[in-house]
Amino acid sequence: MRKQLTKIYTEPYTESSTTASAEPSTEISTKAYAEIYLGLGSNLGNRELNLQQALERLTTQMTVDKISSFYQTEPIGYRNQPLFLNAVCKVTTLASPLELLAVIKAIESSMGRIPSFSNAPRIIDIDILLYGNSSIDTPQLTIPHYQMTKRAFVLVPLSELAPDIIHPVKQIAIRELMKTVDGLDGVQKWNGNANRHKRRKKNVRNIH
Repeated sequence: MRKQLTKIYTEPYTESSTTASAEPSTEISTKAYAEIYLGLGSNLGNRELNLQQALERLTTQMTVDKISSFYQTEPIGYRNQPLFLNAVCKVTTLASPLELLAVIKAIESSMGRIPSFSNAPRIIDIDILLYGNSSIDTPQLTIPHYQMTKRAFVLVPLSELAPDIIHPVKQIAIRELMKTVDGLDGVQKWNGNANRHKRRKKNVRNIH
């Protein structure tokens, strides 16, 4: 049976994907599997538990293929706040980028995230970093994530999972981008890491 998109808002969340083409795609409703990487962060409450719960909720909506270690990181922008825990996961889904964004926002809301100012403390943050080879720039969504190449707390865990993946716009491997990013000293592997998360893989039903 297939879940309807409206179920995202009335039941626990929905979906995941993988593909790559020679040229970046601007299509935002592609119904094919794509290799997707999500960034997660938390600096309020039990940060490790928050990341684990977010990963568990993602597994109810898509297939979570890989999870990086957890990293303790220094805040960027607004400095007067607690340290973050960050991670990256690879997922697959048939959801389009905008459908995936809706799922992520529903998960964040269900965990108690409240909209605030830029770089504010947060109980959970989930960003779409890469969606296959897609290059998307809309008012709702920018892929690749517009700041990922400037963020050590993204590039370090992403390089752990996929060092050779090519940034669709810059056409540079993640391992090379990490060599020139600022802030590497502020990213330290957390003692308790993503291996504590029980990696339940669930093949999710298409939402259409």
